[in-house]
Amino acid sequence: MKIVDKILKAEEENRPYWSFEYFPPKTQQGVVNLYDRIGRMYNLGPLFIDVTWRWGGKSSDLTLEICSTSQSVYGLEANMHMTCTNTSFKLIKRALAVAKENGIQNILALRGDLPDGSTEFDPEEGEFRYASDLVKYIRKQYGDYFCISVAGYPEGCSSPDDVEKDIQYLKEKIDAGADLVVTQLFYDVDLFVDWVKRCRDAGIKAPILPGIMPIQNYNGFKRMTDLCRIKVPQEIWDNLEDIKDDDQAVKNYGIKVAVDMIKKLRANGIIGTHFYTLNLERSTQMILEELNYIPDLEAIRPLPWAQSISDKRSRETVRPIFWRNQTKNYIARTANWDEFPNGRWGDARSPAYGELIHGVQIRFTGENALKLWGTPTSVDDVKDLFVKYCQGKISSLPWSDTPLLPESEEIRETLTGFNRAGFLTINSQPSTNSAPSNDPVHGWGPPNGFVYKKAYLEFFVAPEALPALLEQMENHPTLTYLVVNKKGNLKSNFDTGSPNAVTWGVFPGKEIIQPTIVEATSFMAWKDEAYDFWLAWSRVYPQESESRKLLEKISDEWYLMNIVENNYLKPTSTISQLLIGKTNGTTTN
Repeated sequence: MKIVDKILKAEEENRPYWSFEYFPPKTQQGVVNLYDRIGRMYNLGPLFIDVTWRWGGKSSDLTLEICSTSQSVYGLEANMHMTCTNTSFKLIKRALAVAKENGIQNILALRGDLPDGSTEFDPEEGEFRYASDLVKYIRKQYGDYFCISVAGYPEGCSSPDDVEKDIQYLKEKIDAGADLVVTQLFYDVDLFVDWVKRCRDAGIKAPILPGIMPIQNYNGFKRMTDLCRIKVPQEIWDNLEDIKDDDQAVKNYGIKVAVDMIKKLRANGIIGTHFYTLNLERSTQMILEELNYIPDLEAIRPLPWAQSISDKRSRETVRPIFWRNQTKNYIARTANWDEFPNGRWGDARSPAYGELIHGVQIRFTGENALKLWGTPTSVDDVKDLFVKYCQGKISSLPWSDTPLLPESEEIRETLTGFNRAGFLTINSQPSTNSAPSNDPVHGWGPPNGFVYKKAYLEFFVAPEALPALLEQMENHPTLTYLVVNKKGNLKSNFDTGSPNAVTWGVFPGKEIIQPTIVEATSFMAWKDEAYDFWLAWSRVYPQESESRKLLEKISDEWYLMNIVENNYLKPTSTISQLLIGKTNGTTTN
């Protein structure tokens, strides 16, 4: 969706709105952590996010990837930066085409800084000279497909003497086809309000979104304002003087400054805010909380997972639980279905049915993976890593990029005990009986509803432990399971032809919604990915190392199993109580 349409609707309703800016990290681990942060900040309800583009388009592929993932995985509308400077026509042409292919519909067109202190562009490089040239090109090639935003400079692009000239340049960009303006950061609200009035007087009618950068630390703030030639009211400098060596105090003061600025802007009829987050989270969240801007749960969480905004997935209401910790892989795997069956794995009549499109990899460098997981040489070593993950002593495992989800905090001890017994858990869900739909942990969907969940565990089990485990299952008719080895030999104790809903919601005036399911077909597709994570982990280690041999052996021999306690009145602990002590998941080797 075009962000200008969302902005105009919010303006019409006089409803405050905000957006977040991120930059592409320079390391693979940084990218992983940024996705985690974007996922959490989704809950702050931004109207959109934008992602910067390094000088010369050096980050163009990563910028495209982050924008695409933000839309397809996290359900956040993305605005992709694009700069003219040192960027060839060929690169821009390709980036625009790829953006459209990936459903990205918003571009922030910038000139960018000149390289190496240059004062002129090099026409031999095939560059656009001005942002207005880029705007014209996009409009000529794509008509009105893209929403195009451009930069505004309340204090002049190069100096305060340039303000009037820059307003005319801004008018040229709008006249060339730009839809809205995102401004440079500022700290003098009176100056900004006056600048907006001058823009309006010059005939610029497009929405103008003020750029707010919370003060994070004194030295960084001073460098940034010097570099951008930003006027800072003397009162701010005076207040910072006594606390400039106390980073936390500076952050807290930065939050207060931003809150006061936004309140003053709103008093002047300016209700939108664009946050320059610097890829940080806390200050932006605290500002929004202080302003009472954090939206109701229903507004941002109509389902228990973030809805994709791509055309193909926008009506998706059901997902298999197996990919809960690997949403990006699930989206990629199912992106090319020619029929999207409401989130279920697919119709066997479809030619896309069962298509295996995935590339499992560990999202850490080898060095970082070694720091995180060490060099396991026995099953006990692996078991201890799973225990530490459940205890929060390590932040991730190959099957889950992030720590335990908030709901899993309720069953942390249960999961820890289960892993100590040798059942290596990779996914779980506690049971919930009629949690209110606004519950901060379990809630989702419209107000005044209730959420229900069946207890669910998914884990790897050693082959020698499986027979006793299956024997125990026979004594508990409310437990259902799916178990498979790497070769694909599936066993179950229920009808595998139909899905088993493990999450559902009951809401006033609506049908019962069942957004999370367990089903055999999707489980069989997931098992390939689940086993591949063992092999991806093993490749962290040298070819003939004990660690590599151990992980390959587990991948080859262990079974993948899930268990559902269909009596949702029973807690997750009942599953482990039935199993731990009756069977043991491993033998030490």
